[in-house]
Amino acid sequence: MRVVDHFIVGGTGGLASTRTAPVMDPNNGGQQAEVVLGSADALDRAVAAAQAAQPAWAAMNPQRRARVMFNYKALVEKHMDELAAMLSAEHGKVIADSKGDIQRGLEVVEFCCGLPHVLKGEYTQSAGPGIDVYSMRQPLGIGAGITPFNFPAMIPLWMGAMAVSVGNAFILKPSERDPSVPVRLAELFLEAGLPEGIFQVVHGDKEMVDLILDHPAISAVSFVGSSDIAQYVYSRGVAAGKRVQAMGGAKNHGIVMPDADLDQVVGDLCGAAFGSAGERCMALPVVVPVGEDTAERLRAKLIPAIHALKIGISSDPEAQYGPVVTAQHKASIERWIQTAVDEGSELVIDGRGFSLQGHEDGYFVGPTLLDRVTPAMSSYQNEIFGPVLQIVRAHDFEEALTLPSKHQYGNGVAIFTRNGHAAREFAARVNVGMVGINVPIPVPVAYHSFGGWKRSGFGDTDQYGMEGLKFWTKVKKVTARWPDGGGDGSNAFVIPTMG
Repeated sequence: MRVVDHFIVGGTGGLASTRTAPVMDPNNGGQQAEVVLGSADALDRAVAAAQAAQPAWAAMNPQRRARVMFNYKALVEKHMDELAAMLSAEHGKVIADSKGDIQRGLEVVEFCCGLPHVLKGEYTQSAGPGIDVYSMRQPLGIGAGITPFNFPAMIPLWMGAMAVSVGNAFILKPSERDPSVPVRLAELFLEAGLPEGIFQVVHGDKEMVDLILDHPAISAVSFVGSSDIAQYVYSRGVAAGKRVQAMGGAKNHGIVMPDADLDQVVGDLCGAAFGSAGERCMALPVVVPVGEDTAERLRAKLIPAIHALKIGISSDPEAQYGPVVTAQHKASIERWIQTAVDEGSELVIDGRGFSLQGHEDGYFVGPTLLDRVTPAMSSYQNEIFGPVLQIVRAHDFEEALTLPSKHQYGNGVAIFTRNGHAAREFAARVNVGMVGINVPIPVPVAYHSFGGWKRSGFGDTDQYGMEGLKFWTKVKKVTARWPDGGGDGSNAFVIPTMG
């Protein structure tokens, strides 16, 4: 049985923990590997190595650190097929989605190649008599990332590339469900020229999460996962004196105005709601047609399009999505479908009981469409995180605007319309962190920043871009004066308010 081990300096010989967890193949339900679950001594060893390596890395001039990022980008691109196959085998998403996962992470690496420019501080000459003031951005020291199963390449790269390129050491705790890609990314960092100890991987479950949150040498923690856990991570980490950003769940809405191009909307919805089996925090699981006529026309076009979706194993190049990640998650999705029916939703297309010939034990869920969902239903209020699309009908624009604005989650939202005024009004007023206008999955490009509002994001800074730069650095302010007097006190500094 293949074993996925930690990636820490000095190897893992002599570590106390013997706990492991199975790594399953979602395509057939069989175990393909086991991952070692670390304990305090594994984290302590990683932290000690990070402490030894980080000062020299931080002292290196920024352009030399940027050259490592250039090398790294080239290596990840060179190994794209290998990484995508590895990712698909453990997660279950199809190869095209896996390559997209890696590519969106690489875009942040590309941004990091230009960090010498944005690391520049500010300077004011003659802020006072003979006084200059300047600032410098410095790394925090050691940072940690706790990442989810659904993007095992993209999110570690969002966090890790930003953290190390500004001079920090970084310890990654990936999901134990699909741990192989993060380890391979760490290996490629070494090959690119990153010093040992600057990017390490420790595996684990809640025990490791708590150890990271409590470790006094770790200055900052970045997290992506469910909202309840995000709130826990934020609260515990801040209580331990750390800087924390914690991204949570989502229930993203797509508002469809009467003037929208419905053929385009249906194509977008099929990709955004069912792509990657709906296991994306930026998936679009709720569609809100404005007006009954819009709802009926949209529904009539959605039904044949959903029936035409091809579900297959992750390596099938013709499949539009593959299995979900675990048997437990499949059961959870199917329970939510039944809950929606029990609450009064109309089950238009039922994806439960889907079976793929030759892969009957795989964790497949067929595409599901529910109509006449209302805001009072728990299936609407909570994140299902599967290939389930819910139709919530709105009478007018104001009602459609209110639905995502009042929802507990505020990650992403989209509006589909040809009306520029309606789009502008919606974008300005909606109480959600990321807005798409005729864009179903509005994930910002790498030189902007990613982050939701309300229970979709805890903390004051977003992922990557300039917000990521702020999170992974601290600003030091220097006030300098070089007296030219003869030492008789005639040039003594006097605070203006005391003069």
